[in-house]
Amino acid sequence: MSSVVVVGAGPTGLALACGLAAAGVRVRVVEKRQEPATTSRALGLQPRGAEVLDRLGALADLPERSVGIARVVTHVNGKPMADLQVGRPTKLVTRPGLLMSQVDVEAALSQRLSELGVEVEWGKELLAVAQDVSGVTLSFPGEQIRSTWLIGCDGAHSRVRKAAGIDFPGVSVIENFLLADVQADLPLPPDTVSVWLRADSMLGAFPLPGHRVWRLMAPARAEDLDPGADGIANELTRQLRDHAGLAPSLVAKVLWTSTFRIHRRLASTYRRGRILLAGDAAHIHSPFGGQGMNTGLGDAENLAWKLALVTHGSASDALLDTYEAERRPIAREVLASTSSLTRMVVGDTAFARVARDHVFVPLMNRPLVQRLIWEQSSQLKIHYRTGPLGARFGGRGPLGTPRAGDRVPDLPCRRTDRSSTRLHAELGARWVLLVPAPGDGEAYLAVAERHLGPAMAVIPLVPSASKRRCVMLVRPDGHLAWKGGSTTSLDTWLRHKLGTTTHHTPESDET
Repeated sequence: MSSVVVVGAGPTGLALACGLAAAGVRVRVVEKRQEPATTSRALGLQPRGAEVLDRLGALADLPERSVGIARVVTHVNGKPMADLQVGRPTKLVTRPGLLMSQVDVEAALSQRLSELGVEVEWGKELLAVAQDVSGVTLSFPGEQIRSTWLIGCDGAHSRVRKAAGIDFPGVSVIENFLLADVQADLPLPPDTVSVWLRADSMLGAFPLPGHRVWRLMAPARAEDLDPGADGIANELTRQLRDHAGLAPSLVAKVLWTSTFRIHRRLASTYRRGRILLAGDAAHIHSPFGGQGMNTGLGDAENLAWKLALVTHGSASDALLDTYEAERRPIAREVLASTSSLTRMVVGDTAFARVARDHVFVPLMNRPLVQRLIWEQSSQLKIHYRTGPLGARFGGRGPLGTPRAGDRVPDLPCRRTDRSSTRLHAELGARWVLLVPAPGDGEAYLAVAERHLGPAMAVIPLVPSASKRRCVMLVRPDGHLAWKGGSTTSLDTWLRHKLGTTTHHTPESDET
């Protein structure tokens, strides 16, 4: 009997399995496809998505093999109107966004999962699910699998979600959206996403890794579209001519085409008994803003450490309810923001088009607006302060130190040999105790290990980053769990907030 079965070998399912396997959980990943995908709709990693892969040990050489995007240039009626610089570092965002196929992300995660001793089981199509008080039974052609927990990462048409009886309400946003990957000699900057807006139509061109490879994407009316790959390619090259004045003959080869509907849907719950949902099985939305795959990776990382504690018997399964409490509001916000962005970009009403062309697009040239857009799309502003594990009230501490639920910034630290490093370089998918100075963390480590297990690290901050003798416990997803100056306080937080159990007496207070 497996501890966890993950259905779906997309980025969310693979990232979740990596997090679980790294925490010592017995996990199986099953996928109805016969082999890994060779094409995908999703493009790229936002800075937070890259952080997640880095913590999981799966980032590898993806930054070197991707296209670093410096700007998004928006044209209105054929004229460039906005130059949105998205590659410029800010105090919050220190790494760029990366454009690459989802296929490359899946390959990197699959490689990491294999290193952790887990192989994807291809060609296993889920037929039925039955759960009881002790586990879940999954039926496949000619086989049944018994598992303690089942996680549905099987996309928008999730069979796991349907089997669990979880509603997926929502609406259609755009009926026909066209994609094509092409080899083309487009006279466009290779570090720039180019967008053209005219009336109620738009066209985007995204540079991809490879020799002269571009992704073209645009909505289209059903009556204007010929079915089949040739029809999609012809419509996109026609729009390339009409919007950008670029001859269709510049497109030398069509590599792949697709068409789909854009929906906005959110699962009514992320959990039913021993079944949980993550990624597109729990939420789908417009691709505008590049939030989809990255939101799924965030789901996976949040759920992995919680499910690991429950599986190891270190916490009650009530901890899993904090997964929905923390992640569903994030999805709700992403659905709202991407839907608004889609309506604004496409200009589905005359008023929307006037506001877009004369207000929103020109505003994107302002440095403050550019920084706000870039930091928001990076997903590094995500926090869980208002969730059940967060600190709902109270400001930040000295020097901007975070409060419970905040993402911990990349603070300067020292290794045990006293060499300099940064927090994010040392995190990995594990619990970390940040201490003011070497030797300060032994008593706290003893308390934390009794609750969370031995897979922990103690990292001293450099003196300039710690004016107070305050210890911080950082979650495996990089968010602050607790901070204080008392081992009794830490023991109480672990027992009451996480529901962890220990049969040992906590250490005496240390300040």
